Amino acid sequence: MRFGTVRSNGRERVVAALDEQHGLLLEGVPSLAQIIADWPAAEPVVKQALATDRAGARHVDQFDWLPPIPRPGKVICVALNNSANTDRIMSGPKHPAMFLKPASSLIGHGQSIRLRADYGRVHPEPELAVVIGRGGVDISHDTALDHVFGYTIMNDLTSPTMRGEDTFHYRAIHPASDGSSGLSYVDTWVTYPMRYKGSDTFGPIGPWVATTDEIPDPHDLTIQCVHQGRVVTADNTANLLHSVADVIAFVSRYTALETADIIAMGTALKASAAGGSAVQNVDLTALGGPIDVSISGIGTLSNPVEMR
Repeated sequence: MRFGTVRSNGRERVVAALDEQHGLLLEGVPSLAQIIADWPAAEPVVKQALATDRAGARHVDQFDWLPPIPRPGKVICVALNNSANTDRIMSGPKHPAMFLKPASSLIGHGQSIRLRADYGRVHPEPELAVVIGRGGVDISHDTALDHVFGYTIMNDLTSPTMRGEDTFHYRAIHPASDGSSGLSYVDTWVTYPMRYKGSDTFGPIGPWVATTDEIPDPHDLTIQCVHQGRVVTADNTANLLHSVADVIAFVSRYTALETADIIAMGTALKASAAGGSAVQNVDLTALGGPIDVSISGIGTLSNPVEMR
């Protein structure tokens, strides 16, 4: 099954996919997060509604889409998690490296990416995102996929301009390396991602969350990014360096995962599509939109661009 969240008559409603073109508004369901939390009880009720109740059915273009999980507790993003990056990383960890994107940055399918000229260059990053079903801590690699409810699409917008502006090159203070009470200074670079990854509307997501039975292998999905009708780049999630299970097991050693948390797996783009170009060449501030991200088995996330 596939689920989304829309605004209907001024309130949030859960919609379930009937087919590629139609969705059904579900009655008596407070939120998708609640469906996820009560999935064993909710699943048969939803299946019955899909089989018998078509009164709330509409074409998908008629919906006012919101993020599937409008206010997740956490949006965890995995950095530099694709095989195209290995020859560009001069030093870095062998484990997944992560940052948080605020829930306030999320927007739904069809909602506008709002940019300002002083944001500088802003480019898309098409990504598979994991929706956590059952939370936990210290989750084992072998059971990690049992904690997944489903998968959705995220466009992890990034501003290299703001990244450069928020990067420090400084001398970090460390204890003396000889064990004395003195200090040593280490030449260090550090950048903080709040603006360049977490500004408002920098997290287009959705429209659908596909349940795990719809996605038997999250590491065999085609991702395609299209800008203004032109394929920019395409690849397969097989090229992720760290798998979904790797990331869940690693993250849960440090941060408790909770129901309806989201993990964006990183840009799975090993190489540009034929005739395409790197996503970094798609400057949405200068070129505008729309920008589309499609993942096989899930759907297409499309967003226009609005300059403020």
